[in-house]
Amino acid sequence: MGLIQEIDYGTPASKAEKQITLTVDGFTVTVPEGTSIMRASMEAGIAIPKLCATDMVDAFGSCRLCLVEIEGRAGTPSSCTTPVMPGMVVKTQTERLKTIRKGVMELYISDHPLDCLTCAANGDCELQTQAGVVGLRDVRYGYEGDNHVFKRQDGAENFRWMPQDESNPYFTYDPSKCIVCSRCVRACEEVQGTFALTIEGRGFESRVSPGMHQPFLESECVSCGACVQACPTATLTEKSVIKIGQPEHSVVTTCAYCGVGCSFKAEMRGDELVRMVPWKDGKANRGHSCVKGRFAYGYATHKERILNPMIREKISDPWREVSWEEALAHTAKEFRRIQYQYGRGAIGGITSSRCTNEETYLVQKLIRQGFGNNNVDTCARVCHSPTGYGLGQTYGTSAGTQDFDSVEESDVIVVIGANPSAAHPVFASRMKKRIRQGAKLIVLDPRITETVDSVHAKADYHLPLKPGTNVAVVTSLAHVIVTEGLFDEKFIRERCDWSEFEDWAAFVAEERNSPEEVEKLSGVPAELIRGAARLYATGGNGAIYYGLGVTEHSQGSTTVIAIANLAMATGNIGRRGVGVNPLRGQNNVQGSCDMGSFPHELPGYRHVSGDAVRDIYESLWGVKIDNEPGLRIPNMLDAAVEGTFKGIYIQGEDILQSDPDTKHVSAGLAAMECVVVQDLFLNETANYAHVFLPGSTFLEKDGTFTNAERRINRVRKVMAPKNGYADWEVTQILAQAMGLSWNYTHPSEIMDEIARTTPSFAYVSYGLLDEKGSVQWPCNEKAPDGTPIMHIGGFVRGKGKFIRTEYVATDEKTGPRFPLLLTTGRILSQYNVGAQTRRTDNVLWHSEDRLEIHPHDAEQRGIRDGDWVRLASRAGETTLRALITERVAPGVVYTTFHHPDTQANVITTDFSDWATNCPEYKVTAVQVSPSNGPSTWQQDYDELSRRSRRIEGRLEAAE
Repeated sequence: MGLIQEIDYGTPASKAEKQITLTVDGFTVTVPEGTSIMRASMEAGIAIPKLCATDMVDAFGSCRLCLVEIEGRAGTPSSCTTPVMPGMVVKTQTERLKTIRKGVMELYISDHPLDCLTCAANGDCELQTQAGVVGLRDVRYGYEGDNHVFKRQDGAENFRWMPQDESNPYFTYDPSKCIVCSRCVRACEEVQGTFALTIEGRGFESRVSPGMHQPFLESECVSCGACVQACPTATLTEKSVIKIGQPEHSVVTTCAYCGVGCSFKAEMRGDELVRMVPWKDGKANRGHSCVKGRFAYGYATHKERILNPMIREKISDPWREVSWEEALAHTAKEFRRIQYQYGRGAIGGITSSRCTNEETYLVQKLIRQGFGNNNVDTCARVCHSPTGYGLGQTYGTSAGTQDFDSVEESDVIVVIGANPSAAHPVFASRMKKRIRQGAKLIVLDPRITETVDSVHAKADYHLPLKPGTNVAVVTSLAHVIVTEGLFDEKFIRERCDWSEFEDWAAFVAEERNSPEEVEKLSGVPAELIRGAARLYATGGNGAIYYGLGVTEHSQGSTTVIAIANLAMATGNIGRRGVGVNPLRGQNNVQGSCDMGSFPHELPGYRHVSGDAVRDIYESLWGVKIDNEPGLRIPNMLDAAVEGTFKGIYIQGEDILQSDPDTKHVSAGLAAMECVVVQDLFLNETANYAHVFLPGSTFLEKDGTFTNAERRINRVRKVMAPKNGYADWEVTQILAQAMGLSWNYTHPSEIMDEIARTTPSFAYVSYGLLDEKGSVQWPCNEKAPDGTPIMHIGGFVRGKGKFIRTEYVATDEKTGPRFPLLLTTGRILSQYNVGAQTRRTDNVLWHSEDRLEIHPHDAEQRGIRDGDWVRLASRAGETTLRALITERVAPGVVYTTFHHPDTQANVITTDFSDWATNCPEYKVTAVQVSPSNGPSTWQQDYDELSRRSRRIEGRLEAAE
């Protein structure tokens, strides 16, 4: 093998306590019962030749290289599939075995192309390595089986099998090099769960094939890279390896896409990134990946990335490139001028869920210490702020209860308002694997998503509720559990307040919460609600996973509380396989909340009104901290329109594209006198910016991210920042320009300050993270190695709190003018507002946002598949092309929000969650009609974007 790839072959050892002792080549070794001979031999330091074995997948025993002899047994069994037995005597190297192995390898090589020197896997090819291991130097049979391209007499090319497939943008498929080990097929089945690959043909003609002899790009392949990683030859090879060459060193870091928090080895050649390989010791992903984390890193070197600071007096002026010193001095001067002219509260900031914990901590510190107010907010305001409120009220912590490994012990999995297959694909693969093993699946979603209906993992119950009726349906599930006596009385009496339970139980038992009554509101048949409730309550370990389809509603917080009630009532909390688990959207949205990015909370979710909490920071920072909450993002925009809020520092967020009611956001930004945007690209918000500070990618910085399971993972710098500074350094220099004496020399020092001041991070340090790989907060004296499962034996708040969840219909109503309901979501290949993924080859899978509409609704409006349509609401309108599908119900339409030229949030209203102001993205009354072209808004957007990208006479390419 090469210098980089490190694979431990063989069946992993069982966790069984019983130990087995055997002898391998004269060495005594003791291993757990169930361990394979191959694994036991490795424990003894003896490597057995192999080709089809890898620790990614279950043992297969097809290559016939790992044969061994066992004393007292006839034949030569494969070591990867044969378990150890007490007293077993194994020989791995005999003359007989040598002869067999060499013969087997001869057959492989005779069927293989003669291009070892020019092969992309040269130096990193297991076939080449194992040929050397068995001592093969020549092939007696000749090379007539070679599957390479050959020339006919007329000069035309001919193929023994099929030509090379270059259709996938990230990897190439050369069937002539396939040795039919089936590792890629098994990885696709066992790890990813897509079942996109198969073995086609017989004998020398057999090869791996995507689908029914399709090109990879046209098949069901989701480009997760599991097949490429599993391939022992150059049959499947990253195009980056072919272009750059084999990597020669690597750095372990954490993906900067979704909230799963996958660990990767960034494999480098010099200072050039060759590939991202999922790290098998990553506790969130266990060696798996998706198309974004595995391949979509090209945005880091994209030509549209801004690398120099820029300023301009008016947003209609061209940008002027300046030095870092001038840009930050100008920003500090403007912020001080605004505060002198309009008051201390006239400025604020927004932290980034894409930046590290350390960088986020510094931004909120700058606002509280340097600006002297609490006007700080984060993108969690528009996604999971109801999670913080709902779980905080019921359980006492603002985060999920489990680690991802816990799903392997779940018997019933409930997914509410989430589509993990598209938004959290690595977790989805683990979940679907558990379903294939027999776990039951319940999905509450208006659409028939990939999670509802996917190969070999279909939902047992799909509750296709009407958007906006989450609270009614979840409360109705509780009605069934209470009225049929399916609740866990022992758990409730021990862990919860019994009087509060009785009050809640009386409420949910009311007839208005019965499945029959709720069917009238939600459209979900009563028998489905009853069946799902009984299954969750009686099916064993029940785990709930939910997403933005829960939180982004006017009753988002109420739904989170209803989910928490459901888990407490059935005793599904405080052990493995159960729990309440929010699937966080961005890579560090959990961390941005942990770090005190809300205007009412300091780090660790401690309210600013607490004197003892403020004392900690006042003594450390040397300033008084306001005991009143500051402005939320919507409040900042309202105040800007009113003329009292004039300046904002936005780090790594594109609120013009991601926040609701785009017209209101643009009006607020346009009313400000100093908008500072720190980002990688001139995003949509930068159209209204006066200062642009270039950001750094996750590849160019040190720090930590905290994922959806509260796991704190290290982010490690693999290359120098192309803009000159990591984001934390930019914030520090700005703080210094505003008169603060910050002098951090490394992000580890920032984490040390976080640990000193935040109880849940008390024992966290870079030393601990490097030693353990990662830890889950709380990490403190009670749990020095972290806390994978929360609320074991009792809730953080003491007794679990049952809270009534009254269903209140949204103010957003359909009617004759706007008869349809719009809901939104994500697609696998794209991420959030698309700033990163749109600048990669992922656009091949999703080059535009489409409006999904039911055939009945389309026919009524004279709309055909692919037609341009006008999508209008009370807030605004846009145009996009239609996708006619039965995945949505009649009366419901759906679109993604990844492309700025359609911007779904032009349509969404300013209705929001009653407790947290989280926008109601998922319920918008709309009308759809045929269209002849772009809306007025889109025409204005094109002109504004064109002007905004002008830099001292040169026009930057629009996004």
